[in-house]
Amino acid sequence: MLWFRHDLRLDDNPALLAAHQTGGPIIPVYIHAPEEESPWEPGAASRWWLHWSLNALDESLRARGNRLWILRGPSLDALRRLAGETGAGTIQWNRRYDPATRDRDTSIKQTLRAEGLRGESHNAALLFEPWDILNNSHQPYRVFSAFWRACMRARPVAQPIPAPATIPSLPAHITPSATLALDALELLPRRDWDQGLRATWSIGETAALAQARTFIAERLADYGTARDRPDQPGSSRLSPYLHFGEISPRRLLSLIIEAFGDPTTSAAAPYVRELGWREFGYHLLYHYPRTPSEPLDGRFAAFPWATDGADVALRAWQRGQTGIPLVDAGMRELWHTGWMHNRTRMVVASLLTKNLLIPWQDGARWFWDTLVDADLASNTLGWQWTAGCGADAAPYFRVFNPVLQGQRFDPDGGYVRRWCPELARLPDKYLHQPWTAPQAILTASGVRLGSDYPRPIVDLATSRVRALAAWEQVK
Repeated sequence: MLWFRHDLRLDDNPALLAAHQTGGPIIPVYIHAPEEESPWEPGAASRWWLHWSLNALDESLRARGNRLWILRGPSLDALRRLAGETGAGTIQWNRRYDPATRDRDTSIKQTLRAEGLRGESHNAALLFEPWDILNNSHQPYRVFSAFWRACMRARPVAQPIPAPATIPSLPAHITPSATLALDALELLPRRDWDQGLRATWSIGETAALAQARTFIAERLADYGTARDRPDQPGSSRLSPYLHFGEISPRRLLSLIIEAFGDPTTSAAAPYVRELGWREFGYHLLYHYPRTPSEPLDGRFAAFPWATDGADVALRAWQRGQTGIPLVDAGMRELWHTGWMHNRTRMVVASLLTKNLLIPWQDGARWFWDTLVDADLASNTLGWQWTAGCGADAAPYFRVFNPVLQGQRFDPDGGYVRRWCPELARLPDKYLHQPWTAPQAILTASGVRLGSDYPRPIVDLATSRVRALAAWEQVK
């Protein structure tokens, strides 16, 4: 039995390889049990992606003579039932590292073994296991640079293994009971809000490999300078494919090495370092499993978050109606495409947690529901880093200025004009701060502040002072 989870691919899939080496029939199964991931059940955008990823996986399996069986949880009950009906004696799966499913998988493995079934798990999601990279005191790292140096000193990353040409299936007369059609999972939205997602993404293992090859061939050489420009296609946009396991980090790294050579000294180094940040997120999540809801830096448990008007400000932020163009552009991009440029993610998170003093957990929850790459490790790392309460070597409380960030990283205004078209006719000088434009220029540009586009919901200068004062209370 081959239990698929966040490894929805056939290429470089260690659990598939282990199952295939037995030479017998393989039973590919996906078990839908979102309640077992509580309190981090997949959000709406993730469910949308999951539907189409499972559909693509089934097509790949059918092309190799097999198919995907879909069951509903509880997972242990489903595995037991399927093993009993098919005579399977071994269940292979690839590991997950979030706290809820990690505890569940440990319990399932112990129970299966006690009942005479073999449960075997493998690493398909990471370059390095979180427990393999420790400091000289055998403690987890909390500073990225030291962590990544330790990774570079570690043993070489295993080579990716291609998918088998054929995957033997069950005899035709054996049909597992209680199997479901994909549509029965009701992963797709009932209201038609996903047009932007459909127009933005191709989903599945084939699409992931094509995206990786295009990025490596056309944009990786310039990634070090282009990655900070949300107005340009400098990002890899591979994060959702990595999250759902449609491409492995080992395969991605091997493609980079094939094209650029040494990934630590070539032009590819800045991007490979970003893969390192992904590893670091999982390292922290594994060793500090409470961080999705609690600050790594315990001082922030007493941080004086705002209460008055916080709900109204949070809704304005979620809807891209803060009156601060770069922030609103980012939040609208997120709602429309299920994704946001990383530079903009930092800016919108800074505004929420620093200028508005709204808890980072509220922002993390919104991202969790709206991102197609809603990965618990990366989402937690990013929000805690921006809020200042996570693993960060910087000895200061950073507050991003969204006006300066826009002027620097969206200098021609292409990003803001795309996602905030009501501001499109404003001159560049005022585009990132329309509240400073003379009334004559606003009128000539067809902008009525407070009507066509909101006035800022917060004063950036005074709120920065307030954020620094809040930091002084806990530091």
